[in-house]
Amino acid sequence: MTTNKSLSEAIAKHGTRRESLLPVLQYVISKERWLKEDLLEDVAAAFGMSPSEVYGVATFYSFLDTEPRGRYVIRVCRTISCDMAGKSAIIDALKNELKVGVGETTPDGLFTLLETNCMGWCHQGPAMLVNDDVYTELNPESVVAVVQKYRNMEKQ
Repeated sequence: MTTNKSLSEAIAKHGTRRESLLPVLQYVISKERWLKEDLLEDVAAAFGMSPSEVYGVATFYSFLDTEPRGRYVIRVCRTISCDMAGKSAIIDALKNELKVGVGETTPDGLFTLLETNCMGWCHQGPAMLVNDDVYTELNPESVVAVVQKYRNMEKQ
C-alpha cells in the first residue's frame, strides 16, 4: 500500500474507514511534523478517496500542517477574547524576538510563528501553544522568556 512508516503505523492503528481519516492524519503529523504532498496522495489511495478530498481535510484544520514548520511551532490565539487581552503586543514581541513575521519560520528552522483560532483558553488570554505546551495570561516579557526557554533546550 504505502512505504511511509508513519502512515503504515497510523493505518494499522486506526484503519481506513472514512471516520479514521482525521486520526490517521493526526498520527502522521505527530511523527512527521507536516503532511507532504506525496504522503497525502498515499493517504488518498489507502482511503479510496481523491487527493483533493484528503487535502481539503488537511487544510481545513489549522493543526494539520501541509508545509514544513520549525521544530517549535508557536500558535498565538487570534480570537476576540485574546485580542482584547493584549494579543497584538504578544505578536509584536514574538516578531521582534524571532525576527520573523506571522506565517514565517526562523532561518535556523527552530521556530514558526502562527496565529490560530480558539484554543479554549479564552478565560486566561492571551494564550499560545508551543507545539503541545500551553502558555496563558501572557505579556511581552513572558513570551520572550518562553522563546529563551526553548532556545536553551536546544543548547543542552
